[in-house]
Amino acid sequence: MKALTWQGKRKIEYGEVPDPRIEQPTDAVIKVTSTGICGSDLHLYEVMGPFLDAGDVLGHEAMGIVEEVGPDVPDLQVGDRVVVPFQIACGSCYMCGDGLQTQCETTQVREQGMGAALFGYTKLYGQVPGGQAQYLRVPQAHYGPIKVPHGPSDDRFVYLSDVLPTAWQAVEYAAIPKGGTVVVLGLGPIGDMACRIALHRGHRVIGVDLVAERLERSRVRGVETLEYGDDVADVIRELTDGRGPDAVIDAVGMEAHGSPGAKVAQQAAGLLPDKIQGAFMQKAGVDRLAALLLAVDAVRRGGTISLVGVYGGMADPLPMLTIFDKQIQLRMGQANVRRWSDQIVPLLTDEDPLGVDGFATHHLPLSEGPAAYQMFQEKTDGAIKVLLKP
Repeated sequence: MKALTWQGKRKIEYGEVPDPRIEQPTDAVIKVTSTGICGSDLHLYEVMGPFLDAGDVLGHEAMGIVEEVGPDVPDLQVGDRVVVPFQIACGSCYMCGDGLQTQCETTQVREQGMGAALFGYTKLYGQVPGGQAQYLRVPQAHYGPIKVPHGPSDDRFVYLSDVLPTAWQAVEYAAIPKGGTVVVLGLGPIGDMACRIALHRGHRVIGVDLVAERLERSRVRGVETLEYGDDVADVIRELTDGRGPDAVIDAVGMEAHGSPGAKVAQQAAGLLPDKIQGAFMQKAGVDRLAALLLAVDAVRRGGTISLVGVYGGMADPLPMLTIFDKQIQLRMGQANVRRWSDQIVPLLTDEDPLGVDGFATHHLPLSEGPAAYQMFQEKTDGAIKVLLKP
């Protein structure tokens, strides 16, 4: 089959890879009909090379049609239309029972000291072949796949794989009080959708970004938008009675603009041999923390910061004095897809209150995936959300 594979820093190839097959009784194989490029995929494109091997199949935002099921997958049939959550979870362990599917005890990547396995996301998360491909093997298929009706376009449902539950969890973790204000840092796909969900719940939403197209896209939906700059925390306080918002959602993560020192450190680490670079990043790696530091500065005392942007540093210097003094509540983590999916599905109606039908800015064939990665990474041609069609 054809798939997108990682071949090196900023090098994605479209080519032949082995067809997936049933390997365990709880597996299924789906024919992929749509698959997204996630903002966190860009971390693989740029920073996380030491944890990848040439030929790894990328992607963790897939949906399609069931082609084959293992004998222990009673609730799926060939021909079912399904969305595949980005994490692989069993549904029956203690962690899954507690709604923490990204900590699934059945699929935890214990040799790396990490949580549940993820599709298409490095050795740290199991090196499971991903969904930017014509076909996808789905482990734990007795629990993971979300069945959706035939009829509406893939755009209606594909974001159940990641974007919707990740943004939903970001808003949940932000604990915005009734009538409260939330600032969303970063208006890429996750930040944009978090704004939409917060607006749908009746909150005041202020969005911050650097890219004009992203700011305008959120503004027309009712978000108060601010361009990122050195004084943005002061501006946010001016808009919130001098005290700051009740919550801040950091939807940027490890590669934030405005972090020159950490950028230099990341680039220097990138010059090391992969084996040494990987060990270095796991013990002394640093993130670009401009977004998180802005969140700490801007949020009101006693407020909440919800981290949804991916971070990977192990030696990040945090302003603990300020965090402690301001009594900031901090929540974070990969989204627990199945915890939230039943709450989200009722919103995927013909009324489309979250605007999922028009959420993608680009629909491209899978064969154009390498160029799509570059376009998304460079933020050209108004690229905010790219869906690929195998």
